[in-house]
Amino acid sequence: MWYSPIFQRLRQLLQPRRRLAIFEACLIGLVSALGAVLLKSGVGLLGAWRVQTSLLLPAWLVLPAIGLAFGFLAGWLVERVAPETSGSGIPQVKAVLARIPIALDLRVAVVKLVGGILALGSGLALGREGPTVQLSAALAAQLSRWFPTSPDHRRQLIAAGAGAGLAAAFNTPIAGVLFVVEELLQDFSEFTLGTAILASFIGAVVSRVLGGRSLDLNLALTASKTDFFVQDIPFYLVLGVVAGLMGALFNRGIIASLSVYRRSLRFGLPARVALAGVVSGVIVALLPLAFRDNTGLREILITGEASWSMAAIAFISQFILTLVAYGSGVPGGLFAPALTLGAALGYLVGMGEQTLLLPFGIASGLPITYALAGMGAFFTAVARVPMTGIVIVFEMTTDFNLVLPLMIGSVTSYLVAEKLAPGSLYDKLLAWNGITIEKAAPAGGIMTNLTAKDVMQQQVETLDTEMPLDEVIQAFARSHHRGFPVVEESKLVGIVTQSDLLNIRDRNLANDTPLGKIMSTTPVTVTPIHTLSNVLYLLDRYQISRLPVVDGRKLIGIITRGDIIRAEADHLNGENATPKLRPEPSYIVYQTRSPSTGRGRLLVPVANPETAGVLLLMAAAIARDRHYEIDCVQVMLIPRHNSPSETQVRTAKSRRLLRQAEVLAKKWKIPLHTQIRVTHDVAQAILETINEQHIDLILMGWKGNTSTPGRIFGNVVDTIIRQATCEVVLVKLGNTPHYPLSPEEIPPSPIIPSPQFNNWLVPVAGGPNSPLAIKLLPALITLGNDPKIRLTQVFKPSELKPDMSVLEQAIRHLMRRRKLSSTIVALPVQANSVAEGVINLVKTEGYDVIVLGASREGLLQQAIQGNIPEAIASGVESTVILVRGAIQK
Repeated sequence: MWYSPIFQRLRQLLQPRRRLAIFEACLIGLVSALGAVLLKSGVGLLGAWRVQTSLLLPAWLVLPAIGLAFGFLAGWLVERVAPETSGSGIPQVKAVLARIPIALDLRVAVVKLVGGILALGSGLALGREGPTVQLSAALAAQLSRWFPTSPDHRRQLIAAGAGAGLAAAFNTPIAGVLFVVEELLQDFSEFTLGTAILASFIGAVVSRVLGGRSLDLNLALTASKTDFFVQDIPFYLVLGVVAGLMGALFNRGIIASLSVYRRSLRFGLPARVALAGVVSGVIVALLPLAFRDNTGLREILITGEASWSMAAIAFISQFILTLVAYGSGVPGGLFAPALTLGAALGYLVGMGEQTLLLPFGIASGLPITYALAGMGAFFTAVARVPMTGIVIVFEMTTDFNLVLPLMIGSVTSYLVAEKLAPGSLYDKLLAWNGITIEKAAPAGGIMTNLTAKDVMQQQVETLDTEMPLDEVIQAFARSHHRGFPVVEESKLVGIVTQSDLLNIRDRNLANDTPLGKIMSTTPVTVTPIHTLSNVLYLLDRYQISRLPVVDGRKLIGIITRGDIIRAEADHLNGENATPKLRPEPSYIVYQTRSPSTGRGRLLVPVANPETAGVLLLMAAAIARDRHYEIDCVQVMLIPRHNSPSETQVRTAKSRRLLRQAEVLAKKWKIPLHTQIRVTHDVAQAILETINEQHIDLILMGWKGNTSTPGRIFGNVVDTIIRQATCEVVLVKLGNTPHYPLSPEEIPPSPIIPSPQFNNWLVPVAGGPNSPLAIKLLPALITLGNDPKIRLTQVFKPSELKPDMSVLEQAIRHLMRRRKLSSTIVALPVQANSVAEGVINLVKTEGYDVIVLGASREGLLQQAIQGNIPEAIASGVESTVILVRGAIQK
């Protein structure tokens, strides 16, 4: 019968689970609307009282005082009762939906409501829309506990609550649904859409009725006529570009503001919010009367009552006030400030068009239209949700003339902002707090979800274009690889495979034929953002087993079929299925600064007082030679569950060690800066120091071996070698006497009166890092008495006449560096491997220090893979120094 499908659909609709879902969605929409109305009414009443009081009493006194008092109360409430309510609230909701364990319950809802009223009513230039989203999501989460349900269903209900909160705050139900599927869940399933639509509709309707408005959507606010002409299109493109630029700058400013408050203003949240309230009050008191009501200011801009100067002042002041307020951690959102900034920016562009076109009698769009389009464009640039940005303004105005201007401006601003600073602001805010959300793989597997960058091998064994044919054959003979990328100055220029070698057997090429003449110069490559499905397609298409991964022309990794198989296996085993919490940034608990008079900076991490003296002596010798300053850092580890910025640590021993280092540097007249960092991860703390202090060279101790499976030099050193962009000098101390940092025993110059630093062995094999080792020698040999230097190169026993050109070039380089009184000899040695040759020399001739300048395939690649340095360091009792050049950023 024709009516059978209808009855079937009704039966499905009336199933118990669906009935419960409908009831829950309606209830969530209702409580979300109630929460939104309470927040709106509270902020409105307190804000009206603040404005009225500022008219009766001196504004310069009243506004800062109200900001101070209510800001302190809001900060105290948030800090003591629910720290999760700090900030906008949308990042926290997004994290909860990604299954990050962050509290979201009735306590959070109440604190967000009261704290939001206190903070926003005190005049801080933030919006109530973000807090309404978190408030509504928290209420939905509490309801989902009272009505037990599955974790997935609970996530959808929380997302529906967030959408209902946005719909209730803006009276825009469609935008609420879009925000759920575009930003929060990114899920278009029937159940998600159904609950979000129902909750958002109920939330918007109830909010509109309780908020004093009828269901009539023709707002008096936008009663003025808008227009759109073809000649306006270039100006809307300009608006989109400018909004994208300023939106990207705004997002970076938000992160910078948070960092300034955390690092520079190290007092509690109540004091930070109170300070933001005082500063905001002072600034607003100096501005025209209209600026005391943020909503009223936006209405002036979109009704055409503002002058160009007022619009410009509005944009600059709101930009600054928002950064001042949000960085403090106040419970307030960014939606309303973004809309106000967009309105001001659009108004300025619209007035600019009129100024340009009216003298020529050409019709131009009204500034009102540009102001409304600017709201959507700037909102999109900030939140990176173009569909929501377009719909939210359209729903607020119900003006079809705005559809094309909104689309042009919003899409353009999205593309520009995404190009300048990719990623959602909410993801960046989560990352700033150490939370990384990993996107779940789609139902079809991981092939379209993971990229080459996710599974590639970063440590790549490469060959050089100048490598002779016989060395290439040897490289294949001792390796299981069937092909090698060929690089020149870190850039991929070709690839050589076993097939290439087989194809040249009949060409009778000489053994010294350079690799550049036989390699394939047009290798198939992929970029880091290629998905695994694309990678697998190329591997099958060209019947190859590996693909170099390049960024531009720079080789950054290699991916093989085995890597893809391992990724699939990890996915099937459930590994990496849950979001990961990144370690929090390290926290500086102590530091001293000296005058910055050097040409560069040298970093010395110290931990062991018995070896710190020798490392600092070496650092001082290099610093004197290069006119560098020294940064001395000690890192203190704490458990993962403790926050570095909130954990009490004892620094007495560390400070004593650093003070002795200061005395040592003072005697040598070298600028020395010290700091103690508290961290979850030593390598991360050192890398942060390198970036923050713009370090040119790091000198650190190295045990010479590691027991950690899968590591070459150890967890910390491996990470530093791979990621530090500066020069890296690793020192494995041998039989050198420990040099304590006792101030009375510090010599007037960095010279160790010990014979252990007299005989120096420097293996060289060409390449970019050999000159770096040679460059360090003049400074380092001052650590001994009458030092003797031997430069050597290891040759295979089968080579009857070794090529001495590399050794001769090294001697010339060393002599050009400066005139040395030291004895320098350059002699080759025959051995089956570099490690064997060096170890035999040390044992037979007794060298005190071996300096390894990682170079070419002999040392560069194996240094990264760990064979040569680890073999030499563990095979000799002498001091071993490994030098790695700076990595181009």
